[in-house]
Amino acid sequence: MAAEHEQAAREILAAIGGADNVVSAAHCATRLRLVIADDSKVNMDAVEDATLAKGNFQASGQLQVIYGTGTVNKVFDEFCKQGNIKVGSTDDAKQAAAAKGNPIQRATKALGDVFVPIIPAIVASGLMMGLTEGINNAMGGVLDLNPWYVLIHTFSNASFVFLQILIGFSAARVFGGNEFLGGVIGMIMNHTGLMNAWSIPGSLGSLEVGSEAAAAALGLSSGAEATAGAIMGANYLPTVALVPGVPLLGAVPLQGYQGHVIPVVVAVFLMCKIEQWLHAHVPDMLDLFVTPLCTVLVTGIATMVVIGPIFSWVEEGVMEFFKFLLGIPFGLGGALAGAIYPLTVVLGVHHMFNALEAGLVAQGADNFNPIISAANVAQGAACFAVFVKTKSAKKKGLALPSGISSLLGITEPAIYGVNLPALKPFIAAICGAAAGGAIAAFTGLYSIAYGITGLFGYLITADAVKYTIVIAVAFAVSFAVTMVLYQDDEKTKAAAAREAAKAAAPATPANVEAAYAAGTVVAPMTGECIDMTTVPDPVFASLAMGNGVAIEPTEGGIYAPVSGTITMVAGTGHAVGLLADDGTEILIHAGIDTVELNGGPFEIKVASGDAVKAGQLLIEADLDAIKAAGKPATTMVIVTNSDDYASITQTYGPCKAGQKVVDLKK
Repeated sequence: MAAEHEQAAREILAAIGGADNVVSAAHCATRLRLVIADDSKVNMDAVEDATLAKGNFQASGQLQVIYGTGTVNKVFDEFCKQGNIKVGSTDDAKQAAAAKGNPIQRATKALGDVFVPIIPAIVASGLMMGLTEGINNAMGGVLDLNPWYVLIHTFSNASFVFLQILIGFSAARVFGGNEFLGGVIGMIMNHTGLMNAWSIPGSLGSLEVGSEAAAAALGLSSGAEATAGAIMGANYLPTVALVPGVPLLGAVPLQGYQGHVIPVVVAVFLMCKIEQWLHAHVPDMLDLFVTPLCTVLVTGIATMVVIGPIFSWVEEGVMEFFKFLLGIPFGLGGALAGAIYPLTVVLGVHHMFNALEAGLVAQGADNFNPIISAANVAQGAACFAVFVKTKSAKKKGLALPSGISSLLGITEPAIYGVNLPALKPFIAAICGAAAGGAIAAFTGLYSIAYGITGLFGYLITADAVKYTIVIAVAFAVSFAVTMVLYQDDEKTKAAAAREAAKAAAPATPANVEAAYAAGTVVAPMTGECIDMTTVPDPVFASLAMGNGVAIEPTEGGIYAPVSGTITMVAGTGHAVGLLADDGTEILIHAGIDTVELNGGPFEIKVASGDAVKAGQLLIEADLDAIKAAGKPATTMVIVTNSDDYASITQTYGPCKAGQKVVDLKK
């Protein structure tokens, strides 16, 4: 058999274009998970025909080849050995797959990775600023000369004054450069020797440093006196002619980039590429001196000459468009922004708004944050309406906590677990977001920080009364529209009836061994037994691993479905294999893609080689933790040697652990 594993690995290596075409390799309980560098080099026909392979599919940037439990790990070991491939985890494969996304996905993810770590600093400053200024305003400004107020208010805007340094440090970490060099680039763009960006709109024009024209304009005796400081002191923007008469280099503005965020991200991205190239080409003995010097020098010049001016112009264009959008009369722009935002969450590109909000906060007024709050509250309201209308105890149990989570600013459970699958509640939430966004735009509501929404948004809003109106309207519209549109479908109604019946007779695995008989498989969990071809995983739904059933569990205990021997227990606890005394081979796979949870929700009770009786506890699964992680808890019970049987008959519907769900005939 070892020779067969070697042959399987050899064939799959050749089919995918060799080891050099592998970005990352990992495996779970049933399949090999590969991230490929160049998909055009993959011979899919050869992958399909590879020894021991039971099928394949591509999803989430991965090529997944199905081998089955007990086989995949052996093929994987040979695969890594023959290709001299570093062993990775499923998380490694997931990260590598994400890196292969399209340019928009990668750019959006990068922006999110840059801004998310600095949100606490922004929130801290915003809250401090909001509290101090709010108290002072409420007292008629009497605290302006209070020493405590003066001191604390100075603290409150520190994150905004030096925002470019925070961004530079964070961006360097994301792009693989030296964080401190990234901070230096941020310092350059925030330097006190440059004219503050906030002062430029009110300046009298620009003057070239050291020129006679500047001296004449300032009333000085010669160009030698026309220093950058003298020019700024007279409220002019100083420029320097690095190469006179050459476009871009002939009049480089000595301007700071306070309030700008995109230019520093782009500049640090360039810095990291330069630094990485220098590390690879500069001799080790010179690297410590040459690389930082050249990196900062080249990046600094490129930033002041090209990146800063160009991307400031682009960023200002985006800001102006957004302001134009929100300036559309009667709040229509805010309605449009509110309606669009939930769609960006679904597409996973909503992190791009971090950069937009950072720029708006730096300018003193984030008028997009209240719209995001309206959208998030609307998702929660739709969940509460579903909770009220549905007859399904399972759906109620998901809708209520998801709704509460949305009110606190976390909408993924509501969107993916409740509203989007039912569609109509999601549409209703979009209506609520549009209504709340319209009110926010119409009233001119804004926040003084970003990063928190929903009920916590009261801490950063500029007007609590207006904010209350915005979220109340968003909630009311979403709730009302959901109540009108949403109806339980027939499947849900039938499930609700079964849930009621189960509640009257609680499930128990007692006497399972007595109920179990050779040639049968009993339910390892209590819940709803469903057709496995309907589960949202192509490997299991295609029956490539074998026939069987799937269970939507209502209790977390996973019990032995046969009497026999444990043949495999996944290290992450999400899967277990058994060989029944009658020769039936069983794989229990708890949840979908739960290998990515690294064992967190699972407590293993048995080990490979253990003899077990039907009904014996194998694994304790925390269903709430699985769902909170965004993974389906659907559990597959697979007869992996299905070909040995002439017929396999399933029993669907509500089931208790220990109830017969599969009948096998040879």
